[in-house]
Amino acid sequence: QAFDDPAGRHDWHYIPRDRLGLSLKEMEQHQRDKAFALVDAGLGEQARTKARTIISLEPILAESEGTERKFPRDPGLYNLVIFGIPGSDTAWSWRFEGHHISINYTIVNGSQVAPTPFFFGSNPARVLHGSKEGLRALKEEEDLARDLLASLDGDQKKRAIISAEAPSDILTRNVPRVSDEVRIEGLQLGDMTASQKGLTRNLIDVYLSRLPASIADAQRKNLVATSLDAAAFAWAGGVNRGEGHYYRVLGTTFLAEYDCTQTNANHIHAVWRDLTNDFGSDILREHYSRSH
Repeated sequence: QAFDDPAGRHDWHYIPRDRLGLSLKEMEQHQRDKAFALVDAGLGEQARTKARTIISLEPILAESEGTERKFPRDPGLYNLVIFGIPGSDTAWSWRFEGHHISINYTIVNGSQVAPTPFFFGSNPARVLHGSKEGLRALKEEEDLARDLLASLDGDQKKRAIISAEAPSDILTRNVPRVSDEVRIEGLQLGDMTASQKGLTRNLIDVYLSRLPASIADAQRKNLVATSLDAAAFAWAGGVNRGEGHYYRVLGTTFLAEYDCTQTNANHIHAVWRDLTNDFGSDILREHYSRSH
C-alpha cells in the first residue's frame, strides 16, 4: 500500500471488519512464520504471549456466541499490511490487525520509530467455561488499576472517580489523532503519595511493556521529561469486580485508556496512545521538513 496516503494508514480499528493487507488465513505456513516474526519484533516478551492469547480466544468466542453470531470468529482473520517500501532511508509503516489487536509501527530512516496506536482487547476478559476456564489475557491491565484505586483514601477516591457510570467503550475509539475526546481530570499524580505514584507508574508500564525494551525505554524517558506529576488517573463505573468499569491515565503526551463494560462487563478494550507521535506524526514532520 502507498505510504503517502494517510487515509489507509490511519484507518485502524479493533472490531471485526474487512481490512487492508493479507490475512493469516491467506498465507502459506512459511509466510505466517515470517509475519509473526515481524510482529514479535514489535512486541515485548509478555506481549507476544498476550497477542497469541487474544487470537486464541476467537474459537472460544465463536462457541459461546453460537451459530447465530453476527461476526465470523476466526484466528486466521488477522491481517498484515505494509505501507511504503522498507529501507534505511525511507519512511514506511506496518500494521498487524484483527479483532482486538491493532499494532501500528512507523519507521523513518531506519532508526526513528513510532509504535502507536497500540490496542489490545479481550473477549472474554475472563474465560468462564471449558478447558481454558479462568484464563485472563489482560489480567495486569485490570488488576494493577484496581490496586491503585484501592490504595486511595476517601478524598483521593472521590477525586479519582469521575463518574458512577462507565462509558460503553474507550472514549477515543479508533480516532487517528486524540484531541478533545478526553481531558485531564481525576486525581493527578502530584497529589498522590510516593507509593501511589509507584503504582501508577507500574500501571503505565503494563502498557509500555507491550513494546520491545529499547522502544519502551524511549517512551518512558519521554514521559519523565514531560513531568508525570501533571498526569491524572481517572476511574468511572463500579469499583467491585464484575461491574462495568473504565479508567485512564492521561498526561500531556500519552494516554493509557481501558474499558470493561460490554458483554456483561467481561470484555476489555485497552489502548496506548502517544499524543505527539501516533502514526509517526512527529518524526514524519521532521523527516519531511528535512526533505524539502
